[in-house]
Parts: sequence; C-alpha cells; structure tokens
Amino acid sequence: MSYVRANVAGLVALLEAARAADPQPAIVWASSSSVYGLNSHVPFSEHDRTDRPASLYAATKKAGEEIAHVYNHIYGLSLTALRFFTVYGPWGRPDMAYFFFTRDILAGRPITVYESSGGGAHQTTISRDFTYIDDIVKGCVGALDTAGRSTGSGGKKRGPAPFRTYNLGNTSPVPVTQLVDLLEKMLKVKAVRRIVKMPRNGDVPYTHANISLAQRELGYRPSTDLQTGLKKFVRWYLEYYNPELAVKQKQHGSSNGKASRGRNGSTSSAR
Repeated sequence: MSYVRANVAGLVALLEAARAADPQPAIVWASSSSVYGLNSHVPFSEHDRTDRPASLYAATKKAGEEIAHVYNHIYGLSLTALRFFTVYGPWGRPDMAYFFFTRDILAGRPITVYESSGGGAHQTTISRDFTYIDDIVKGCVGALDTAGRSTGSGGKKRGPAPFRTYNLGNTSPVPVTQLVDLLEKMLKVKAVRRIVKMPRNGDVPYTHANISLAQRELGYRPSTDLQTGLKKFVRWYLEYYNPELAVKQKQHGSSNGKASRGRNGSTSSAR
C-alpha cells in the first residue's frame, strides 16, 4: 500500500494542485526503469513496451505515467517523466541493495544475492545499470532547463503541452555479484553470500538504458563508473554511520601509502 499511496495517490495530489494553479507549472517527475518489466529488448528504449510490469512497484510507476498523460491531455500540464536506472550514492535510500549490503556486510550478517533462470541448466546473475546520483541530478537539471510551458490556466487547457519521457541510466550494466566484490574490497570485510533464485514477485533480472534520446535533447552524459561512485558512497557511509571505522581506514590507507614510496619518491601500484 505504501507504493500505491506514494506513486499513485501522491502523484495525483501533486497534479491536482498543479492543474488548478495559475499559472500552471511545468513538472519533472521520477518514473522508473522498472516500468519496462518483462521487456526483453535491450538496451531499454523509450519506444519499448511497458505494459508488462514484473512487480507491484513497477505497476504503480506505470500507472503514474498513464495518469500523467491524462493530466497533460485534459489540463495542458507540461510533464516530463524520467525513468531512473538504479540510482545510488551518498544519502541514498536505505532499502536499495547496495545500501543494505554495506550495512549487513559490516555487521557480519548474510546478504541475499538473487539469480534468475537463464534457460536450461544455466543461471543468470542479476545485473543492474547502476547510475550515480550526481549524473542523475545533471539529467534532472537538463530536463528542467528544457521543459516547455504548461498551456492551461486555472484548470482549463488552452492548447497542446509538452509530454516527454526519458531514460536516465549509465549504459553499463554490472552484475550484482561484482557490486558485492567491490564492496568487500572497499569495506575490507568478506561478505557472507546467500545465493537464491529470484521469486516471481521480485524484479527483472537485467536493466540496460538506451540514453540516446536524453543525450540528444537534454545533453545528458553520465560520467561516473560504479567503482568511482561506490568509493564515494562507502566514504560517506562510514563517516555518517561508523566514524571510528572511517578514521581507522584513513589511517591504514595513509600508512600504506607511506610504506609504498621508494627512495625516489615514486609509488608502487597495489593490486
């Protein structure tokens, strides 16, 4: 019910306020890559089917896109839906895998890594197009800067208004197992992995964004790879939730750096 309250009722409340305003604002709102559901065409394009959701969350986001279309059609609201692909980074959502993986790895608790049937005897590790928060913010700003005006006034439409949909992803899917590998190295703690098959009420096994439309119309160009982004997240997480460990890791890294310097001041690479 929390998905329905936030993604359906919450969006309708916002749109009701916007359509009654005078002047009406242009709206940029967060949809999700989850709307692609069981779509098997990769990378995911804005032109692909989005009528086969694989989870209730995805269904509520798809419902949001359809509701937004209604308000655009009837009331002339300028609406831009941004389909986010697995956003991560400092101050992120605690219910995202990278976040609670970090928490549970540090606590020594097992983490669950899902795999999906790849057909026959093969299994496929879940992969995600992880997108760093700074890149997402640039896409949001690009959408705001290029949003056309609403055409309604006081709830009455006076002409057609922009209705846009864009993918905001990183275009580089990474297996979740590789995400865990990186976290182990950065946290300096071995994860206790529990590999299980993804349940039917879970999410899709693979996401991969086609961002050509956002590149062309919003100037969107993500530049942060997963390793770089995770380093920033882990640094923030330790400083916020475990400052003592953060200090120890900094001291350890500093001593290692000094120890690796040769007589000529050069440093050796660590693998």
